[in-house]
Amino acid sequence: MAFLSALLVLAGAADLPKEGPLPAARPEQQTGEDTVKPPEVTTKSAADDAKAEAERKAKDEETKAKERPHEDDKEQAACRAELKAIGATFEEAAAVNDGKACGIDKPVLLTALAGDIKVEPQATIRCDTALQLARWMDGAVKPSLEAAMPGETITGVAQASAYVCKNRNGAEEGRISEHAFGNAIDIAGFSLKSGKTITVRPADKDSSIEGAFQRAITETACLYFTTVLDPGSDAAHQNHLHLDVKERRGGYRYCW
Repeated sequence: MAFLSALLVLAGAADLPKEGPLPAARPEQQTGEDTVKPPEVTTKSAADDAKAEAERKAKDEETKAKERPHEDDKEQAACRAELKAIGATFEEAAAVNDGKACGIDKPVLLTALAGDIKVEPQATIRCDTALQLARWMDGAVKPSLEAAMPGETITGVAQASAYVCKNRNGAEEGRISEHAFGNAIDIAGFSLKSGKTITVRPADKDSSIEGAFQRAITETACLYFTTVLDPGSDAAHQNHLHLDVKERRGGYRYCW
């Protein structure tokens, strides 16, 4: 019986057309006289989002790098009180304004560090820079000199550059230097009580006690400053230490 039913189904199928009618296309949605098409869907990958965020941060940093630091009155008063307490000698200096970027709102004229160590020549810088210089001198430079040359003391610090409106490394184009904000000071050497002078120079392979002294104060400088460039960093810093207090995200420091 089942076999007979199957034969009847096959016989009927033989009479069916080989191709059936195509389904009608879905009509587009009509609104008045306008045809509304479904919106195209676009997706952003995580990589696209990360790239956009990185570009935004880079642009923000570049913009910030062209603007001198804001000087908060309370913070500056506290800085000056600490600078005085540590034994540094300084005077209030007139505001410096050399354009949109270059300048210092509340500079100090640093004349000496604790122990009557003369700053030669006197340096116009931000109080924050002067304070870190004073801390480095007391916390690292003096102890290193005592270890290297017992009985010697520092009488003077030769600074090669304090505030100056310029681009980094004196280039005609590029990012503005931290010197243009009063955030940086360059140290070229030290005068000693004996009359001897110590000059900053390439010292990575200098086996003398002066070479060891320079390497010691260079390494410890990164505990006090956010940027430390020595004669081994590049051609522009062959005869001095560049020290600055540039603010960076996450407390990052650049010591080279």
